[in-house]
Parts: sequence; C-alpha cells; structure tokens
Amino acid sequence: MTGTVHVIGAGLAGLSAAVSLTERGVRVVLHEAAKQAGGRCRSYYDPTLGLTIDNGNHLLLSGNSSALGFMRTIGAPADALSGPAEAEFDFADLKTGERWQLRPNRGRLPWWVMSASRRVPGTSAVDYLAPLGILRAAAGKGPGLGGTIGESMACSGPLYERLWHPVLLAALNTDPKESDVGLAAKILLETLGAGGEACRPLVAVAGLSAAFVDPAVDYLSARGAEIRFGRRLRSLAFGAGRIDGLVFSDGPQDLGPDDGIVLALPPWVAADILPGLASPQSYRSIVNAHFAIVPPPGAPLLLGVVNGLTEWLFAYPDRLSVTISGADHLLDTPREDLSARIWSELSTLTGLAPERPSWQIVKEKRATFAATPAEAARRASAVTDHANLVLAGDWTATGLPSTIEGAIRSGTTAAQALLNGARARNKLRGAA
Repeated sequence: MTGTVHVIGAGLAGLSAAVSLTERGVRVVLHEAAKQAGGRCRSYYDPTLGLTIDNGNHLLLSGNSSALGFMRTIGAPADALSGPAEAEFDFADLKTGERWQLRPNRGRLPWWVMSASRRVPGTSAVDYLAPLGILRAAAGKGPGLGGTIGESMACSGPLYERLWHPVLLAALNTDPKESDVGLAAKILLETLGAGGEACRPLVAVAGLSAAFVDPAVDYLSARGAEIRFGRRLRSLAFGAGRIDGLVFSDGPQDLGPDDGIVLALPPWVAADILPGLASPQSYRSIVNAHFAIVPPPGAPLLLGVVNGLTEWLFAYPDRLSVTISGADHLLDTPREDLSARIWSELSTLTGLAPERPSWQIVKEKRATFAATPAEAARRASAVTDHANLVLAGDWTATGLPSTIEGAIRSGTTAAQALLNGARARNKLRGAA
C-alpha cells in the first residue's frame, strides 16, 4: 500500500493489525480513545491491593501460534510467559478433597488416556472419546450451523464435570451445553487434538502489558508508526464504495485515495459507527478476584477447581487471583460477599489462614460474546462493503471464541485483507 492505514483501537486486535502492516512497510497511524493501549488485555496499578494486576486473568496454550508469533515479532521478553515444561494441569475437588493432575503426552496419538495416573480419577479411557461428537457435528458446517455441544455429546458424568465442563466453559465463557460446536471443535483441534506439545499452559506472570502491549507499542514507535491516544472515533464519512474520512472527538481526518482503515473496536461500538454491521448481540460476563498475598510454597501456577465458586486459581508471585467464567449470575452479588466466599475456598485449597487479605473484585459485564450458534452466525468477516475498510476484533469471524489468540489472529487477517484489496485495485489501475 502506498497510502496510510489508520488503525482505530489499540487493543490486541488493533495492535496486531498495526504490527502486521508495519512489518510490511506500510505507514500506520494508530488511534486509541483511552490514554493507554491494551484495551481489555492490559495491566494497571490497583491502589486497594497496592499491586499491578491485569484486568482479567488469561491463560494461553503452547498451541496458540498467532499469539506466540506476535510476541516473537514484537520482541517480547523471553520470560514473559511462564508454564511447565510439559502439558500439566492441576485440579482440586472442593467437595471431596481429591487432587489430581491431567498429563497429556507430547504426540498426537493420545496414549495418555490409557494411563490411570494421567487421567481424571474415576474415569476410563473410553470416556475420553466423548468430544468426537463435537468434531463430527462441526465437520463441514458453517458458523453456527453445527448445533450445540449439548446436542453432540453427553454433558454429564464424572469426566464432564471434572474436565470438559471447566475447560470448555473457560474457553467459551458460555455454558457448554448451549455453546456452538464449531467454536469448541476449533479449540480442540488446535490444542488437545494436536497433542500435549500444543496444550502446555502459559501465564503472563509479569502482566499482560509486559508480555503483549508494551513491546508492541515499542515495536511500532521504533518503526515510525504514529500512535495517538485520547482520540475517540465518532463517525465515518461515507463515499462511493469507500470511506472518505474519519471524524474524531477532536476533529475530522480526511483520507487520501490510497489510505485504508482497520476498525478494531468492540462490536457494540463498531455497530454504532458502521450501520448494518453484523455483530454479536448477546454477551457473557467474567468475574475476577484478586488477593494480595504471596502463594504458599509449591502452589501450582494454575489450579482448576470443581464443585466450588472458584473455577481457576492463578498463583502469581505476589497474589492469588481467581477467574469465574459465564458469571452473569454473580453480577448482582455484593463484592464483599463474593470476596468472602472465594477466600474461604482459597483458604481451604491453599492452607492459608482464614483471615482475608486485601482483595479486589473485578466484574466485566460484556467480557465476551456469547459463544452460542446464533451469535457465532452473526460474526462479521474482516472484509466489508467499503473497499478501504476492514474489521478486526475477537468478535469477528476468526473461527475461535473470544480469546487472546482470536484477537491477534483477527488483526493479521484484517491487515492481509486490506493489502489484498489494495493489490487488486492496483492491478485494475494498471490494466486501465
């Protein structure tokens, strides 16, 4: 592209698009309404805790190729992500007191299910065939057309309650029984289905900003990209088959004939700016709880919890953090009550004193789109009806649910779509 690309939104999708374009020598101007980059995946200082925390706990897997490739490109620190050398997932049952460790083997052939020491207690090898129903239902189907997980596999029994339910709920942020099989199949194929080497858990122990945001901003700045904070997009100036201008809170921005736009905004904002845009209409919440206390020695970095309010416990060096997915039912629960209930569970799990340390509860009402077939079918393509405008965001049609991997993948997809469109227009000009 010979013109400038204006990337609107500096969340991970926008940063990914900007990095991808800059890497190809395109001039980029990145506009962000807030005073900092990162969107929903960033770190900030919380005065109540006296600590820097992330606005959400995020687990990555070693099979998240787009996220890891993005980190390599921007030169993220080698120790930005921490995790075990092998695929290991610790679990605890608050009801029975049992503990176990799920340990998939490295290769694609899942021989680990034949070993009782690697499986969920009380399950047999044949129980692990249940997700094949998900893969069969999703095969060859378009977004939202394969039905729900509840229609394709049994959503009951010890293995479902102790493995598939917590894992799928965490990935989809929607009750698995009502979730889209296509989204679930994509996750399974790229991680567990690819063998243990693709599903090692990885956590940004020093914060999401240190792993993804700050290195991306530094990368862009060092390569001449312009970053403008405090610029909220108000509207688009529509032309004949293209966008002729951008209207920001501080004034208009005219576009040249070769300029492009990547709209990397939340779906409800993008839909207001781009009338008729197909986008999700239903969302699910996430609740995170943070406690300013050093984890006990030997605490696993990540602990899955069943039969409790707590679902996933992250043991950061300076705090314990809990994530509860599909948390719409907790939005009206007082924060004080939530923190007390969660800490009571953590005290039992860790052996720490029952006296509650300094705490913080973060409720994110519209954390992700609802991963149902209906919402999956509403996701928009990166390409729009406007020749110089493309879309990015974890809510677009990435094939994945709302994840860091999906957000970053959407950015590279949008950048490529814009470049492909520019090449096509250049060929038409040359032919003329």
